[in-house]
Amino acid sequence: MSVDARKREAAEAAVAAEVKSGMIVGLGTGSTAVHVVRAIGRLLATGELTAVVGVPTSEATADLAREVGIPLATLEQQPRLAVCIDGADEIAPDLGLTKGLGGALLREKIVASAADRFVIVADDAKLVERLGTRAPIPVEIVPFAAAVCALALAALGCTPTLRHGPDGAPYLTDERNHILDCAFPDGIAAPGELDLAIDRIPGVVEHGLFLGVADVAFVASTDGVSVRRAQAPASQA
Repeated sequence: MSVDARKREAAEAAVAAEVKSGMIVGLGTGSTAVHVVRAIGRLLATGELTAVVGVPTSEATADLAREVGIPLATLEQQPRLAVCIDGADEIAPDLGLTKGLGGALLREKIVASAADRFVIVADDAKLVERLGTRAPIPVEIVPFAAAVCALALAALGCTPTLRHGPDGAPYLTDERNHILDCAFPDGIAAPGELDLAIDRIPGVVEHGLFLGVADVAFVASTDGVSVRRAQAPASQA
C-alpha cells in the first residue's frame, strides 16, 4: 500500500468515526487533510451525511471544499466547532505534534482551538519518539522582524531557515507572514519549555508545536488503521 493510500485510509476512518450530520467541522490543510475533505464531500454527495458545514484552515482547503460540495463558514459565523480534523508532520507518544510544513500553522491552531475535539490523521511514518527529529519546527513571523526572530530562535539551539516559495521569493502565508523553519539537530528535549520560549520572542506570530491539544490520532500502516490516544510522555532525559 502506498503512503498516499495509507493517508486516505486514515482520513476515511476518522471521518467515519468522528463526523456526524449537522456538525460544524474544522477542515485541515495538507496532503492527508485533502483526503478528509474529499471523504466528507463524497458522503455529502451520497446523502450519508447531511448539513455538515466546514471551516477551512487555508485558502487551498477552502477551494477544495467548494470543489467537492462542502458548504463553508467563517469562524466569525461559527466560532464553536464540533470537531477539527487535520494532519501532522510529527506525532509523539503523548500526541504532542509538530505541524506547519504546509504553511497553514496559524489558522490550523486557531481552528483547532475552536473545536470541542481535535482529531489527527496520518500515516505511521509521522510517529516519532521525540519531536523535531523528523521535521523542522515552522515559526510564523512578521516580515519586519525576520532578522531579530532568526537570532532569537538560533539562541534556543536551532538552525532557522527562511522558507522560500517555488518562485524563489520568501514564502507568504495566507496572513501574509513569513516562516522560519527551525531545525533542531537532536530533536526537542523539552517541548513545553520551547513552546513558551518561542512565544516570548517579539515578532513571532505562531509556531508549529501543538502540545496538549490533540484528542485522538488515526494512524494508518500496512496493518490497517490504529487509534491512538494521549499517554504520558516517555522520559527524554
